Amino acid sequence: MTADTVADTANPTRFAAAIAELQAAFGNRVVTSRAVREQHGNTVTWIVNQAPDAVVYPQSTEDVQRVVLICAKHGMPIIPFGTGSSLEGHVNAPQGGVSIDFRDMNRLVAVHAEDLDCVVQPGITRKELNEQLRDSGLFFPIDPGANASLGGMAATRASGTNAVRYGTMKDNVLTMKVVLANGEVIDTARRAKKTSAGYDLTRLMVGSEGTLGIITELTLKLAGIPEAIAGGRCPFPSVEAACNATIMTIQSGIPVARIELLDALQVKALNMASKTGLPETTLLLMEFHGSEASVAEQSERFGEIAAEFGGGPFVWTAQAEERTKLWEARHNAAFANFQLRPGAAMIATDVCVPISRLADCVTETQADLTENNMVAPIVGHVGDGNFHLTLLVDLTSADEVARAKAISDRLVKRALAMDGTSTGEHGVGQGKTKYMEAEHGAAGVEVMRAIKRALDPLNILNPGKMLPAS
Repeated sequence: MTADTVADTANPTRFAAAIAELQAAFGNRVVTSRAVREQHGNTVTWIVNQAPDAVVYPQSTEDVQRVVLICAKHGMPIIPFGTGSSLEGHVNAPQGGVSIDFRDMNRLVAVHAEDLDCVVQPGITRKELNEQLRDSGLFFPIDPGANASLGGMAATRASGTNAVRYGTMKDNVLTMKVVLANGEVIDTARRAKKTSAGYDLTRLMVGSEGTLGIITELTLKLAGIPEAIAGGRCPFPSVEAACNATIMTIQSGIPVARIELLDALQVKALNMASKTGLPETTLLLMEFHGSEASVAEQSERFGEIAAEFGGGPFVWTAQAEERTKLWEARHNAAFANFQLRPGAAMIATDVCVPISRLADCVTETQADLTENNMVAPIVGHVGDGNFHLTLLVDLTSADEVARAKAISDRLVKRALAMDGTSTGEHGVGQGKTKYMEAEHGAAGVEVMRAIKRALDPLNILNPGKMLPAS
């Protein structure tokens, strides 16, 4: 590992004919300047930026079809691009190719309020969608923190802070319009809330990271905006105590909407960046949705449970301004971490384990960090056993980079040994392909390869992602 941040994998000569055909079809909506191309390589993590040869801005499903047909004719790779907020090199172009930027496909197409669903184009972000839905009394609950595009969220099977109550993207996509590698367009399902008709093509495409098809439209489940929301914070003497309180809360049937774990170092970073004044110890952030009476009852019951495990006091409020400030600080946690080590690079990773093993996994990881003298705050969606580690690393130090990589590797192996997964929500991309066989077995990976070969025989859809080289 070096301090280099850009590896120009583009080869304009190799794809000159394809680029010329794209330019003839789309005019100035095809861009080949180096600066724009680099903006469409990996932009937010430690993985080296690998820029595409060109960037195209489609405005319709038909435009995407045309791009795919041109690229298929010339064997040119295609990399879908939403907002570029993915964390495992998903938008890199290791073999060059064209990046399809969905900036101009960002419409809310239809709202079916009576059916609690809506139809959107892939480029609209979750915040834009919820702003446009506000007057309908509905909202889209999946909140990964970043203001990601809905197409990207479906492609990476995103989740976030609300997943404990509302599920992940796989639970909230009813159907999608997808352009396949041969240019054909399919609808993965109908708008009905359930079906037993045929293979579940929607779930196949959700989480496929652009390797099986290109999403050009999504139908999403919506939820009613709660009558009342209460939220707050509760300190605990240890990670184990916080996790045990979480397990008891869920087992008690309390319909918690959000329950987030922050270790003491993460709280310190939030205080430095956002002046939140939080107690710098293991902390749970909570949120309850429902009627005014029910959220008050849920909050009080959680406070009682927390006290049983040495936690508290649980400070909660139904005031929107106070809750918003708390959750904005939480969502800015990754960038707040730079306050702990200015000038360092951020290496973000995540794993997910059964909730009963979460305390073990977090505490063993903390011990590993201490032993190796690494600065790395931890934050987790404790309600579903998922947590994030943000290593702050000097990329000019070969020794430090090696230690950081070793810690990340041990973290994944630790999670797999606990019957967990190498990634709860960041996705595989380039960064975690090497763990796929350990997680799924050789036979499982071969099934995935067979699906990839069947749907993308030319290997032009986001190549180099998801599956390890055979």
